[in-house]
Amino acid sequence: MAALRVPLVLASASPRRLDLLRQIGLSPDRILAADIDESPLPSETPRLLAARLARAKAEAARSDAPEGFVLAADTVVAVGRRVLPKAETEEEARRCLDLLSGRAHRVLTGVCVIAPDGRSARRLSESRVHFKRLTDREVEAYLAAGEWRGKAGGYAIQGLAGAFVAALQGSYSGVVGLPLYETRCLLDGLGYRG
Repeated sequence: MAALRVPLVLASASPRRLDLLRQIGLSPDRILAADIDESPLPSETPRLLAARLARAKAEAARSDAPEGFVLAADTVVAVGRRVLPKAETEEEARRCLDLLSGRAHRVLTGVCVIAPDGRSARRLSESRVHFKRLTDREVEAYLAAGEWRGKAGGYAIQGLAGAFVAALQGSYSGVVGLPLYETRCLLDGLGYRG
């Protein structure tokens, strides 16, 4: 008799994370968007923030799905120790793009998996992205397109902003929002057999 397959739960409402999972042949059985406070703690570094938020999202979703493998991630865009917001207004997005123009920044994506037996594992993907110097016309066109809405750092590398990237060191999928290599390693390490 075959063993029952344990469900995979994605603790994210991000369509990008869902697409990335499907890219490596995984389809979650449930999607539970974890509603948590994503504000940085005083003196919290961008690395610690990304890791903490991924774990908090996984723990929040696990309370609704204790029978499954819960996968959560969080992406933080940082210039030095400064965490850029998930742009909600055009002005926020403009400030982010002005800050990123012509310089390098870090994209940190924390990933956390909690197994049904309570064991957990975490990884942090850190990538360095260098933007070209943006012209006023490029910024205005990007803002008009609206891709910046709700995006960490006010941009989506998988969209029009891909043309702004002069160099990338690290994980492209991590910059999009879910580092696939790290995610697969965590799931395999905890015994997920999807």
